Amino acid sequence: MKRAIIVGIAFGLSAAAAAAGPKKAPAPVPATADDEPFSRAFALGVDKPGGMAFDGALLWVADRVGGAVVGVDPATGAEKARIKAPGPFPTGVAFDGTLLWVADRDTGHLFGVDASKKLVVRELDGPETPLALAFDGKDLWVADGKRLHRVMRSDGTPIVSFDAPPWDGKGRASEQLGMTYADGYLWVSDRKTNILYKVDPLNGEVVDTIKAPGPLPSGLAVVGGKLLVADVQARAVDKIDLAALPQLVRRDAKRETVVLRRRVTNRGPDLLAEAHVYVAVPVPAPNQALSGEPAFEPAPKEIVTDQWGQRFAHFEARDLAPGESLDVKMTVSATLFAVHYHIDPSRVGDLRSIPKTVRDKYLADGAKYDLKHPSIKKHLAAALEGEDRPYWMVRKIAAYIGAHMEYEMTGGWNTAPTVIDRGTGSCSEYTFVFIALCRAAGIPARYAGAIVVRGDDASTDDVFHRWAEVYLPGYGWVPADAQAADKPTPEERGAVLGNLDNRFVITTVSGGGSDYIDWDYNSIARWTCRGRCDVEEMNLGDWYPMGKKDGQSTKAP
Repeated sequence: MKRAIIVGIAFGLSAAAAAAGPKKAPAPVPATADDEPFSRAFALGVDKPGGMAFDGALLWVADRVGGAVVGVDPATGAEKARIKAPGPFPTGVAFDGTLLWVADRDTGHLFGVDASKKLVVRELDGPETPLALAFDGKDLWVADGKRLHRVMRSDGTPIVSFDAPPWDGKGRASEQLGMTYADGYLWVSDRKTNILYKVDPLNGEVVDTIKAPGPLPSGLAVVGGKLLVADVQARAVDKIDLAALPQLVRRDAKRETVVLRRRVTNRGPDLLAEAHVYVAVPVPAPNQALSGEPAFEPAPKEIVTDQWGQRFAHFEARDLAPGESLDVKMTVSATLFAVHYHIDPSRVGDLRSIPKTVRDKYLADGAKYDLKHPSIKKHLAAALEGEDRPYWMVRKIAAYIGAHMEYEMTGGWNTAPTVIDRGTGSCSEYTFVFIALCRAAGIPARYAGAIVVRGDDASTDDVFHRWAEVYLPGYGWVPADAQAADKPTPEERGAVLGNLDNRFVITTVSGGGSDYIDWDYNSIARWTCRGRCDVEEMNLGDWYPMGKKDGQSTKAP
């Protein structure tokens, strides 16, 4: 019979830590890379390697086929010791400084082994189907494909339990054969998703992910600051220096051409005295490498820049008779990337280290934010619950919005207090709420607007999308989409911050109302009429993959 699982979380800095003043600026992190810098450490003479643990001298690897736990040289992989497995299906392995712990999937037991004497000296009831083990300096952690359990070594009493990545609570179990503890975090490998998850043991939230180097990752261990990853299929161990993770990884490149079309048509009966269209001009960004300057048809009257530094192509027509149009096209060719920021919460600097120019500009109030409204103060206090670490402030604000709002596109863009009190909103309204709460908390925030691939790479977008970016000291501007904060799994919630997939061309980056397009993004149209006019608008983004445009072959970006 399993004991009840008790969950208790505490956040916030101690008074002494708070009084110590701003932290020193974190050491610079490596720049952009195309992938995580793994390298092959050694081949393994184990047919089906499972969990791993380092005891200070040997790297112990569960051998599921051989029914053993094998001790190998952590530099060469040469076998140095072998212990008969205490159960029929050894999976996880952990070392607590004295005993080598082995989880057995079939019996559900955790065995404490004296490796020097090759004797089983302890046996505990583990969670159902234990797959991976780790030791955090005090207690054991057990992964069972659904949950991560912290248990006492004395008698197996559960202390805390969290949903495990990538378990969704609805039947999608994973196969976690690797887990290790390093620098205050749990690393969990999953052979189905081919992802390594960095989990905060205080709250079970995923704070980072790494794409595994091989197809089927199993065991994990940390040796000399290097994360070692065993792979079932490769029968080898790869390594990565956790301190050398690049700040930004770009992958899944694809070439696309997108045509943004904004048309204003006068249906009469009187003249349109003036028609103006402003189109935001995209620039290179971490997610997009432009093949050149955007092309416009017709040529714009001028290129203007607003107070946020955003450029716009301005088009103008006068005296449009009934049936006439101002028809504008912007064509952008780019290579698009999925981007992932490796953010270490402990490396995020103090808010007081943010440059004054950034604070002055992106902590300011705006009509859609209404920062002094009582609702903003009330909801911010409820969201943060005293939290003052910048990374977790952002995560908790996003989580609060996810728990208190539902997506509903009603056609209006109300102010942040109205939206959060109402509990529903569009992507823009989610963004206004998120920016307002971040700015009220002292975290600079702005928004990005984009044309979006909808489904396939030759789709049409007539909805578009907007999300926020936050300024994290030591990392700079990082994407944050609070609309996705209501997801059920810890890895999906973690992906709210620092991730963007390869289906966006960002046109607009702004801190608020613009001199030219107000609170809109991508483009806007305005007109005046000499009398009575029925004006029809079209606003579409058409995608053409691999250099195909208008059915004609074009040079690939």
